Amino acid sequence: MHLLVGLGNPGAKYAETRHNVGFMVIERLAARLGAGPFREKFKGVTLKAPAGPEDVVLLMPMTFMNLSGESVQKAMAFYDVPVERVLVVHDELDLEFGDLRIKVGGGTAGHNGLRSMVQHCGGNDFNRLRFGIGRPQSGRPDAHVLSNFSAEERAELGDRIEDAVDMALGVVAHGPREAMNRFNGKA
Repeated sequence: MHLLVGLGNPGAKYAETRHNVGFMVIERLAARLGAGPFREKFKGVTLKAPAGPEDVVLLMPMTFMNLSGESVQKAMAFYDVPVERVLVVHDELDLEFGDLRIKVGGGTAGHNGLRSMVQHCGGNDFNRLRFGIGRPQSGRPDAHVLSNFSAEERAELGDRIEDAVDMALGVVAHGPREAMNRFNGKA
């Protein structure tokens, strides 16, 4: 079993922001799998669905970004999912908008959701699907991540989310290293 986690913030105020792209990918993944509805559990919303030969658990923590690891740790413990079978989908300032990369382990690069994951989930060996949102040309990064996508970005966002869903399913089907070979630099 794999645990696929989308990072974001709950509430309508944040629904369309760059910081919530992890939620957007998980919601689209649930639709692709024909799964639903989500239900409240583990300080988040979750569902379990078949994805090929095994089940996946989809989770969107409702703890706000800075406490995401609390929700993920509860789901990992309940389903007995080891950290190496966790994939976290998150926004990434260090990639241009729409660039997608799978990564195994690594630092937090100042991302508070990842920092909470490291703190609560037994280290940094979880897998990541980094969804590029780009750095702002001016202004503070925290204001950028909490802002909505531009009209130009929204025109491409749906296709990039579909690519991210393909990549997440690739991690489940082939493992993170093979998925990196198949997708990194191509999506």
